Amino acid sequence: MTVEPGWLGRFFEDFEVGALYRHPLGRTISETDNTWFTLLTMNTNQLHFNAEYAKGSEFGGLLVVSTLTLAIAVGQSVTDLTQNAVANLGWTDIRMTHPVHVGDTLFSESIVTELRPSGSRPHSGIVTVKTRSLNQHGDEVCSFLRTFLVHRRDSPELAHPFPTAAAPLAVEGR
Repeated sequence: MTVEPGWLGRFFEDFEVGALYRHPLGRTISETDNTWFTLLTMNTNQLHFNAEYAKGSEFGGLLVVSTLTLAIAVGQSVTDLTQNAVANLGWTDIRMTHPVHVGDTLFSESIVTELRPSGSRPHSGIVTVKTRSLNQHGDEVCSFLRTFLVHRRDSPELAHPFPTAAAPLAVEGR
């Protein structure tokens, strides 16, 4: 039996300035998502959870909390960018460029803008990307720069433990 390796993410050596990653998973934001996020973050602006109040606003309905939009964009990028990250180092130039409404579906993409080896951690490097999110109509809803520290492929700190099963997994009859 052949064990096929799963996706382990990118390492510092895998990044190139100018590389564009279109993150594969879109995410539709529900009213429940938005309400829970307002509760978890103690955001009391009624534009996010009071439909009657929001109807009377210039937006005509509930708005998704901007920090939820940002969190989804970052989350969408993890598979491509930070599966092997040591730490996020910062976010800058955060722009909320278009309102996001309950029911919108967000898609995100990132382009690598800068790379450098870490001076203090020889088994890691620093990557900066510009990420933007689009709604289902192609409108950019947010953008930001993000810098993170990511392992090199030879990092001794990497561990991908998978337990040894008591009984092997097999196709019946083989």
